[in-house]
Amino acid sequence: MKPIIGITSNIRDEKLLTTGLSNIRAIVKAGGVPIVLPNLSEDSEVDRLVESIDGLLVTGGGDVDPNIFGEEPHPELGEVCPERDHFEIMTISKFLKLDKPILGICRGSQMINVSAGGDLFQDIYAQHDHQLLQHRQNAPRSHVTHFVDVAENSLLHQAVQSTRFKVNSYHHQAVRKVAEGFEVCARASDGIIEAFECKTHRFVLGVQWHPENLTGKNDIYSLKLFNAFVQACQL
Repeated sequence: MKPIIGITSNIRDEKLLTTGLSNIRAIVKAGGVPIVLPNLSEDSEVDRLVESIDGLLVTGGGDVDPNIFGEEPHPELGEVCPERDHFEIMTISKFLKLDKPILGICRGSQMINVSAGGDLFQDIYAQHDHQLLQHRQNAPRSHVTHFVDVAENSLLHQAVQSTRFKVNSYHHQAVRKVAEGFEVCARASDGIIEAFECKTHRFVLGVQWHPENLTGKNDIYSLKLFNAFVQACQL
């Protein structure tokens, strides 16, 4: 039976729940059944939701509220959505407790990290101490622009079967310190954390790039990543 994968959503204009079609198509292509999740606030409702799905895809979106990790807003902080943050923290925490598979993309990876006690650069260009790559690319979303170097024998390495490949990049926030129990498993050449995992769980992986935008062009690494995630959700 195909696993049911919950996909987190954006709130637009306080009226609409949205998610990119690329998220849905990537899950379907990998053999999963996607369900777009509402941003619930009641603990009992989130419990019921978590029980009903096999895996969690935490998607990209706006900035993460720095109050979550004990900081005040930086001048370069963009739009935040406390309602979405609250729901995702509850959902991620429950998934971690139940050892259910989680894949986080861009903002989603950052939310996994702060949910478990890590922190972020609110703006990498203002808060980093050396020259960085262009992490907000001007190229189309389906175009890869910079390399990531992957740790051997990591979960990401096992999934994509490569220690170096190119990714796309659309972010100005990034993981600064990974939460306790998490390990960095990929970096860009400028040192920015591009992926991390949790060794104590069967599949918890956060990636800073957008593999969902690359599956339509049959990018082999993105396809392998989503396949590994959906397969983990079947166990």
